[in-house]
Amino acid sequence: MFLRLLSDIQWRAAHPKWRRMTSSQRSTSTTAEPHPVSLPAQAQVVICGGGIMGTSVAYHLSKMGLKDIVLLEQGRLAAGTTRFCAGIVSTARPMSVELKMAHYSNKLYQQLEQETGVQTGYMKTGSISLAQTQDRLISLKRIASSLNVMGIPCEIISPKEVLQFHPLINVHDLVGAMYVPEDALVSSANVSLALATAASRNGVQIHERTCVSHVTIQKGRVTGVETDRGRIQCEYFVNCAGQWAYELGHSGEEPVHIPLHACEHFYLLTHPLKEPLSSSLPTIVDPDGRIYIRNWQGGILSGGFEKNPKPLFTEGRNQLEIQNLQEDWDHFGPLLGALLRRMPGLEALQIMQLVNCPESFTPDMRCIMGESPTARGYFVLAGMNSAGISYGGGAGKYLAEWIVNGYPSENVWPLDLKRFGALQSSRTFLRHRVMEVMPLMCDLKVPRWDFQTGRQLRTSPLYDRLDAQGARWMEKHGFERVKYFVPPGSDLLDLDHSKTFYKPDWFDIVGSEVKCCKEAVCVIDMSSFTKFEISSTGDQALESLQYLFSNDLDVPVGHVVHTGMLNEKGGYENDCSIARLSKRSFFMISPTDQQVHCWTWLKNRLPDDSNLVMEDVTWKYTALNLIGPRAVDVLSELSYAPMTAEHFPSLFCKEMSVGYANGIRVMSITHTGEPGFVLYIPIEYALHVYNEVMNMGQKYGIRNAGYYALRSLRIEKFFAFWGQDLDAFTTPMECGREFQVKLDKGVEFLGQEALWEQKQNGVYKRFTMFILEDHDTDMDLWPWWGEPIFRNGRYVGKTTSSAYSYTLERHVCLGFVHHFDEKTGEELVVTTDFINQGEYEIDIAGQRFQAKAKLYPFSSLFTQRRRKDEVELSGYQRE
Repeated sequence: MFLRLLSDIQWRAAHPKWRRMTSSQRSTSTTAEPHPVSLPAQAQVVICGGGIMGTSVAYHLSKMGLKDIVLLEQGRLAAGTTRFCAGIVSTARPMSVELKMAHYSNKLYQQLEQETGVQTGYMKTGSISLAQTQDRLISLKRIASSLNVMGIPCEIISPKEVLQFHPLINVHDLVGAMYVPEDALVSSANVSLALATAASRNGVQIHERTCVSHVTIQKGRVTGVETDRGRIQCEYFVNCAGQWAYELGHSGEEPVHIPLHACEHFYLLTHPLKEPLSSSLPTIVDPDGRIYIRNWQGGILSGGFEKNPKPLFTEGRNQLEIQNLQEDWDHFGPLLGALLRRMPGLEALQIMQLVNCPESFTPDMRCIMGESPTARGYFVLAGMNSAGISYGGGAGKYLAEWIVNGYPSENVWPLDLKRFGALQSSRTFLRHRVMEVMPLMCDLKVPRWDFQTGRQLRTSPLYDRLDAQGARWMEKHGFERVKYFVPPGSDLLDLDHSKTFYKPDWFDIVGSEVKCCKEAVCVIDMSSFTKFEISSTGDQALESLQYLFSNDLDVPVGHVVHTGMLNEKGGYENDCSIARLSKRSFFMISPTDQQVHCWTWLKNRLPDDSNLVMEDVTWKYTALNLIGPRAVDVLSELSYAPMTAEHFPSLFCKEMSVGYANGIRVMSITHTGEPGFVLYIPIEYALHVYNEVMNMGQKYGIRNAGYYALRSLRIEKFFAFWGQDLDAFTTPMECGREFQVKLDKGVEFLGQEALWEQKQNGVYKRFTMFILEDHDTDMDLWPWWGEPIFRNGRYVGKTTSSAYSYTLERHVCLGFVHHFDEKTGEELVVTTDFINQGEYEIDIAGQRFQAKAKLYPFSSLFTQRRRKDEVELSGYQRE
């Protein structure tokens, strides 16, 4: 009760301007008093939720010039999770878009008090992240590299230096730490009220004590909002309801799936020390101890993320305003023990209160933002995974840009609601997954780690057969995919628990699979890829696809076209292969995680014509990728048909019989640059065709392979992949894919004007291949992705993909190179000479390795295996 009263006093006392300015809109009573101001009948945007997310969206929309905005809060402003937030603003984030959001938030909060006159409690204290192990220190060094190239001051410090910043910290078990001097503390509720104050001054109407019952949707578009005080017609609705977002999304006749789930989150507050802690002491983050520690009114506030979290509200029962939940000292015990080990001088300190409040978590530990795939105009910003105050400013900015401009200013695909499907909205799935996610907030996440809960949700018909042969699995969009196959006799336990930033234990296994792909034949189950069929009674399908795709799809029946699905700026919304099955029917193959996004993009842009049909057939077909020079022999014998290049040219599609099965769609592509075929098999024939292929292939040395081998093959051939290398801000001209664009195909297509402009004026970034030259594969840290790229000692970009090339016997990194003017920082056109004339280094956790840059793959080196000291890196040609 003390914290509740204190918060009330702080809010009212600190913000008399807010009280006077909005008294006509507020009801300060905790009972259902009459509302002095009625709701407007209509608005352009209605925002549900008066916490940090809702007020940030309102603030940024009003800053962008929108005036007709209404914000609705079911209780009082900032009375939800925001009110109990620890108030730590941390920029130390491993993902680039999260780092940028947090950095923007920090800068926004720093000037917000001056802008609004509302005290926000902003204090730049800095933060120190501790490392108890060398692996943890490597993880921090990788983050530090990203922060430094972003212009955010950061340094790796010794345990002795930690003591200089924070004398009460026990450093005996530390190996190092990361210091970020510009991290800050704020009063989260006050920040939210300051944003609301500024928004209100800019014309935003704010109504408390107003509950949204559901959103009305007609013909797939938002039309209004029903509340307990009446209806508001609107064009856009923004669900910023926090832990209530899931229920609100499911409240209407047409549900919007928002996969998040609440867990109890604990932190304690103490009375001041005898010598009160300085308000400028840095925040301590001890991920190996699972705790964080910040000063609080001369005492401390300390919480953490326990190994055994307690999910709540699974049944949907919820509170109107969040109260402090029941104390559970037994549950908090391990975190309290970690706190006392880190600060042993606190043993005699008097504890004021143990706070227990709900926090919302998502299935992949990343927040949720963007437009619903099922309801146009329905936007979501929720699921902050206990980082709401760090992300609040930046996330609100990006969502406001999305609403006003149609797209945000940064690539937010990793956070896009459309990365999920309805399958991730099962309450059982969410409950089990968040019990894994919350401990992972502190767990060391090495490259290629996988979630363990919610697995075997979507599987190929071959799952059991492959599993029995040693398959090791990873998950993509809920689909089980094979990483690699463990040979008989290998130590399965060691491989399953191999976690390292260095050379992994599966190195030789994947190498043998790659070797088989190059010398014999391998089979990779690629059933998870997204598959659509688009057909029409007339020419509607062709005409529509010609507009939506950059390559020319008016090709002879049976041909396969690689093409981009571009936006107005020429950026990739999808990268796919399309086969023309007949004059009026097309078969489209896209990456696995494109299933929801690609469907939505096409559905929103295809004409509303009953004679034009699009069907998601992902589940109808099992896809087997036969890779290698002997694939042609296996398929020829199984089909009794010639499969040589003369009879079955590259990028060709034909329905064939394989074994006893008819209607198998065979395409002469492999997505790796190696020879071979992909078989799209009706699922009822999948096991039969697989058995036939494996039996026939025995004499040709056939074996199973996984996605790690495919990744190595595609990267050494300089193949870009959507979601890793390509995104909505990358055009074909920037990544060497001009050949997939037909600017003169005779019909207008989306993004054409932007590509014409780039063709004439040049590009400001270039997709580049890097071969590490002084890197020891056995002893040095490996590159994975996100490593800074330096040209002549200056930062020019980051890697997007990395893999070991078993052909070159070196590491290959792919990434984009930018050109900045050394004096002004202005971005300049990137020319071929600029790429070729530079000396490059790749930064791996603070250590730089020399690299050779190329704009084309080393295809001339793939004719035979050579030792790396014999490889002549000066010769290359276009693949």
